[in-house]
Amino acid sequence: MKLYLPLAAIIILLISSCQQNANHNNLEISLFVPENKEQKSIDGRLLLIFAKNNDTEPRFQINGGLNTQVIFGTNVENHVPGQKIRFDNQALGFPVEQLSGLKEGDYYVQALLHVYETFELSSGHTVKLPMDNGEGQQWNRSPGNLYSKPFKIIIGKNGLDNFELSLDQVIPEIEEPEDTKWIKHIKLKSEKLSAFWGRDIYLGAHILLPKNFDKHPEARYPLMIFHGHFPSDFGGFRTTPPDKNLESVYSDRFNVEGYNIMQQEEAYNFYKRWNDPDFPRFLIIEIQHPTPYYDDSYAVNSASQGPYGDAITHELIPYIEKEFQGLGEGWSRFLYGGSTGGWEALAVQVKYPEEYNGCFAACPDPIDFSSYCLTNIYEDKNAYYYESDFKTLEVPSRRDYLGQITSTVKQDNYLELVLGDKSRSGQQFDIWEATYSPQAEDGYPQRIWDKRTGDINPEVAEYWKENYDLRFILERDWDKLGDKLKGKIHIYCGDMDNYYLNNAVYSMESFLESTSDPYYDGEVDYGDRAEHCWNGDQENPNHISRLRYNSMYVPKIMKRISVSAPPGADLTSWRYKD
Repeated sequence: MKLYLPLAAIIILLISSCQQNANHNNLEISLFVPENKEQKSIDGRLLLIFAKNNDTEPRFQINGGLNTQVIFGTNVENHVPGQKIRFDNQALGFPVEQLSGLKEGDYYVQALLHVYETFELSSGHTVKLPMDNGEGQQWNRSPGNLYSKPFKIIIGKNGLDNFELSLDQVIPEIEEPEDTKWIKHIKLKSEKLSAFWGRDIYLGAHILLPKNFDKHPEARYPLMIFHGHFPSDFGGFRTTPPDKNLESVYSDRFNVEGYNIMQQEEAYNFYKRWNDPDFPRFLIIEIQHPTPYYDDSYAVNSASQGPYGDAITHELIPYIEKEFQGLGEGWSRFLYGGSTGGWEALAVQVKYPEEYNGCFAACPDPIDFSSYCLTNIYEDKNAYYYESDFKTLEVPSRRDYLGQITSTVKQDNYLELVLGDKSRSGQQFDIWEATYSPQAEDGYPQRIWDKRTGDINPEVAEYWKENYDLRFILERDWDKLGDKLKGKIHIYCGDMDNYYLNNAVYSMESFLESTSDPYYDGEVDYGDRAEHCWNGDQENPNHISRLRYNSMYVPKIMKRISVSAPPGADLTSWRYKD
């Protein structure tokens, strides 16, 4: 349980004069917290943000894109209220690396303390991490974090004048979603995870019920598991037509006007399909399994996060099936999702081959670490730069469908390092480490590469290979896994995926097509010039098909059931029309 500081608890940041050309460009920050019998010290990550505008609060303007503003970070560890914390040029910033690098001009400045808690792990390690508080591990929205109101400053030729910021704001708790006729919400204490973390850990799920669920107590239902990032509620399901008064909003991501209206239309259309007399009756669930490292666990067992794979597969799924009339057998469970959810769908199917009957993995995170985006962690020496005797060229991390680059691997990792060291940023590269790496001596994940230099650790790479490189595992163990996975693997990816994820899919396809005795008998497909999250729809644009996950794989699932259900399986009780 997180100990929330009261709203009256004020942290004051005293900012000293800052000279642009000074070698000792310093910010001195003092934290003042009233006496609190329950909290003797404070741990966390103190973040200082400078933005050129205040259209939204600066804390919401930090990202890896070209429009990001500037952020600096430093640890607050075992801090006794009243002592000073020095914030100076040694604090790493992004995309400006040092405070002295800030240019002259007007800024809005804001500070935030991302609070850490202490965990006594079953491994014997003690670690300090940010507990998820219902927001899905978002540092700028996590309940209990302290922050200041934005304040306008001017950096002139002589640097900064002194000013004060008070962290007198507390991010409030998040209300739990309410049950409806169609959607139910559950929380389940995981005994496996609680034992690992040394405190009560809960898994959650949003469950979409089939039509007339309450009228058919005799029915037993197949289960569709939609893997992905932290869901605040079950998405894409709307029982009423789109709001006629909804103002059209332009989507920068998809270059489409009125995308918010399209989202409501697709959600309502899915509701109508869900109620169609001929639509199969399923249970669909979206799982909540955030960890102190990310907005979800990647649904597998790992050294630093614990047995999430076993907890989900052997505790959460059986509980849901028991409570909501699931068939409760491997042949009746199906996995799907995109990006993180795509990797999870495939990884869970591989790790638990008989517990599930098919995965539909769209734009999966790297499924072959020789194509870890654009890095080969087994052969490359450095993840940030291409090897060259004389030329310095950074490895890209993000592009659009025309190949225009907006970020690099180094830049993404530097932002993560500002947000939190020891894999604690809550961002993409760090969660891959938290999932795939062995524990270091201090209890945190071992680095796959030096976060500052990009130099790759070959011993950690070998551990990743043996335990989480899905292509390698399938090739190594096909003699054991082939019969259990035949007909179950389906992978989809755009050939211009923004994060170069298609490269690993090409490699996986080469292996799968080479299989025999048995042949994998699944599907791999690509979208021409399609960007991230293309999911196999060759007829509709990606911004539409991504809203149809919950129904687009149903025909394939029904075909799979027809050819794989065991003798005597219940194929009728869940096929009612009304």
